[in-house]
Amino acid sequence: MPIDPEKLLKLEIPALSVRYDNRDAMLYALGVGFGSNPVDANELRFVYEKNLRVVPTMAAVIGWDRSWIPRTGINWLKVVHGEEHLTLHRPLPAAAEVTAISRVSELVDKGPDKGAIMVMETVVHDKNGEKLFTRSSSFFARADGGFGGSRESRTGLHPIPERSPDAVVALVTYPNQALLYRLSGDRNPLHSDPDVARASGFARPILHGLCSYGHACRTILATYCDYDPTRIKDFNVRFTSPVLPGAALKVEMWKDSEVVSYRVINVDTGRTALNNGRATLHI
Repeated sequence: MPIDPEKLLKLEIPALSVRYDNRDAMLYALGVGFGSNPVDANELRFVYEKNLRVVPTMAAVIGWDRSWIPRTGINWLKVVHGEEHLTLHRPLPAAAEVTAISRVSELVDKGPDKGAIMVMETVVHDKNGEKLFTRSSSFFARADGGFGGSRESRTGLHPIPERSPDAVVALVTYPNQALLYRLSGDRNPLHSDPDVARASGFARPILHGLCSYGHACRTILATYCDYDPTRIKDFNVRFTSPVLPGAALKVEMWKDSEVVSYRVINVDTGRTALNNGRATLHI
């Protein structure tokens, strides 16, 4: 049955109170590849509590809650992550008590048998009521098109420069990467249960798109920020093809003033896994 767009756009999602600490920050950093060289002083700053730094994209898992999803009427087995947009109003502290307020901000109907796009906006405040970050996540619901809504998204894609990349960095993921990353909050069985993965149309569990997103952030921190997470102002991307845990990746980057454009190539398949990436830096 088609989803009800009017009902979904008015869906009341309870505010979520969350407390995280340095253990959560270190676990997230390990889940996106920090600490692979345990004697690298720069990477150690993200996985060891001494002078701990926090990966900016950890914002993607703070306040992660999908308990309200059954109320949407969407077939979540057929949903994949489409885009992620993150704006950091202040650097993430190593520990905090926060409140996350979410809403469905946009619905796009691609048509019958073509799916739908649902956009979620989450604003997170600290215990003093000050904005910490805003994130917008789009989800492609492959089985839920045809409800008669708008066919055009309000969000445009960031163009990748046509010139050769200014920097290219090779990365590795590990066969157990999704099992480690899911401990930061996203327990979607698509990334851990072979039966669920097959029911969703995949041969085996796939890596979280947000895990690859975190790997890209790690690479840009190393390449253009001297590992200083306070340099990142926003971090956006489009997810374009799945990655299996254990895949080799490469991050292609272009720097133009305060903007770093990027994409992530799956070396094993030759396909672009993350595209239209944009990181805005404080300079």
